Amino acid sequence: MEFEQHLAAIVNTMSEGLLLVGADGGIVMINEALSRMTGYARDELLGHACSVLDCDGCQRERGQGGAAWCRLFAEKTTRAKHCTIRRKDGSYLPVLKNQTLLRDAAGKPLFAVETLTDLSEVVGLDRKVEELTRLLSAEEGFHGLIGESEAMRRVFDLLERAAGSDAPVLITGESGTGKELAARAIHEIGRRRRGPFVPFSCAALTESLLESELFGHAKGAFTGATRHRQGRFEAADGGDIFLDEIGDAPASIQVKLLRVLESKTFERVGESRPVRADVRVISATNRDLARLVAEGRFREDLFFRVNVIPITLPPLRDRLDDLAPLAEHFLCRLAHQAGRPVPSIAPEAMRLLAAHPWPGNVRELKSALEYAFVVTDAGPVEPRHLPPALIAAAAPDALREVCRAAAPVEAGRDELVDALRRAGGNRSEAARLLGVSRGTILNRMRRYGVDSKHVLDY
Repeated sequence: MEFEQHLAAIVNTMSEGLLLVGADGGIVMINEALSRMTGYARDELLGHACSVLDCDGCQRERGQGGAAWCRLFAEKTTRAKHCTIRRKDGSYLPVLKNQTLLRDAAGKPLFAVETLTDLSEVVGLDRKVEELTRLLSAEEGFHGLIGESEAMRRVFDLLERAAGSDAPVLITGESGTGKELAARAIHEIGRRRRGPFVPFSCAALTESLLESELFGHAKGAFTGATRHRQGRFEAADGGDIFLDEIGDAPASIQVKLLRVLESKTFERVGESRPVRADVRVISATNRDLARLVAEGRFREDLFFRVNVIPITLPPLRDRLDDLAPLAEHFLCRLAHQAGRPVPSIAPEAMRLLAAHPWPGNVRELKSALEYAFVVTDAGPVEPRHLPPALIAAAAPDALREVCRAAAPVEAGRDELVDALRRAGGNRSEAARLLGVSRGTILNRMRRYGVDSKHVLDY
């Protein structure tokens, strides 16, 4: 037929890769899109086994087809699956593969037709959507970092300066001070902001799994490695990788991290082929790396490589000027999520918060306010709404001061409630009974968290 003369031109108009595989597993036809996707020229694939693409999905199919070399040639169904193939340059490409088997009139298998859709843009968009979701839900302040104190203004200045460089950054500080937020701030205002931001904790996994997660692995590299896996460094190509708790990285991983920092290359587990990744490394730890170096538990050369731009986040107890804006921020966010009015914090409760040493820093403050928000029905957060452990840890002097300050507050609240009850909830009548203006009644109701609709239930 006439269209058969133009078949090659027809398939070359496709944006998807097309592959025709013979019953013996040899490639008999490809289109130009497949050549572009894989980096292989047409002559480099024709006549070769389809295994040259090293598809992890096909690896699982082989040996499951009985007498046939591949399960596809033993079945009549059309199959669609997510796979990863290897390009000519050794990089991995995620694809959606559709397959169908062509048979002759007698039912004998002739060819397998495979179409490959490049999913790399989809994977990239998924990552970008996740990143934008974080940005849209991010807190106000300096890219999520809340603080007005002089100590935090110095930190913000350092973060801005670090963002203008590609040099490695080491963020130190106690647990809960916001090291990942600081790393994200560097990424969001840095020259790599259009690239990915990939966070990873070096203390999260065993040594063997840690290497696989960071650098990826080839299928068959170890028991259970049934498909190719992209590592975090490869995923962060063109962007920033955040290595949290780098002080907990085992010695073998420290060697590989040093190589990445010095040459921007690494090897996947189970491979000897170097892979290049253009990644800026931002590290963080709550440990004293200099002491670990002196003890022989952290490589000195790696320490010098990651500590090019050191940034230290101060503990909350050293920036108590930020306590009020932090508390207001957390309560506003909780109220927004719950669809409730934003509660204020009674002065007595704020005194307790200011007296607390905050060993868990901002993270502990956030948890304390989440507890208080849950147990506060209406009105301000009072000392009785704070977590029992926080109150139990308070110094006796702080508790005595709170009790002295709370006494007139409770008395004033009781007087207001009594007047409103006698007035049947009428604010003007309550003002007349107390000898004050109606505006004063409204102010006291807001201060004490009193709702005139419920005073008769007291």
